[in-house]
Amino acid sequence: MSVETNNRSDEKVWTRGHIMSVAARLAVILPLAIVSYHIGYLVPVASATTPTPVNANASAPARPELVDLPPAVSVVPLKDVKGASFKLADFFGKVQVINLWATWCGPCRREIPELVKLHKEFHSRGVEIIGLSTENPDASAEKVRKFIQDFQIDYRIGWAPVEVGVPLMQERQAIPQIFVISRDGRILKRFIGFSASYSSQLKQTLEDALK
Repeated sequence: MSVETNNRSDEKVWTRGHIMSVAARLAVILPLAIVSYHIGYLVPVASATTPTPVNANASAPARPELVDLPPAVSVVPLKDVKGASFKLADFFGKVQVINLWATWCGPCRREIPELVKLHKEFHSRGVEIIGLSTENPDASAEKVRKFIQDFQIDYRIGWAPVEVGVPLMQERQAIPQIFVISRDGRILKRFIGFSASYSSQLKQTLEDALK
């Protein structure tokens, strides 16, 4: 009887002694696991929150906006869905439209048909649209290829590694995001989210950039 009583007493002590510790550990581990699942390729778990789909342009971030495409970002090796390597610097001399997006992002799905139209209208005039998925390239390759087929995307699609996504997003994890880059590497306009008036604004920005 004494042995059984001691065992039960030990069980009670363990439960009361460790329940708060276990809860504290779960409070730390679970958010990190969620962030890791959603962020994937773009942002390290330790330094970011989950990208959030946004339907309308958000207010400007507190930190100063980028004025120029960072030189270190322009030379980062990228890979497109066909396996070809490229860099943003390859398109200096053209007006670039860099789109950060994801297949699971609802606003991105509404935005991309507008980009397809703009590509047909402006590509021959010297505009290069580049879509960079924020997803893990290994896990999302098939989904991205199917997405391209479903939406009939005819501009370049690749993935955004940490060295590109983090400096451009500047801690603003909302997607989609678009950066319009001038021929000489200046950031002319940044769009965060998607709204009904977005297409005409982007079109006017491209017209101004080409003048």
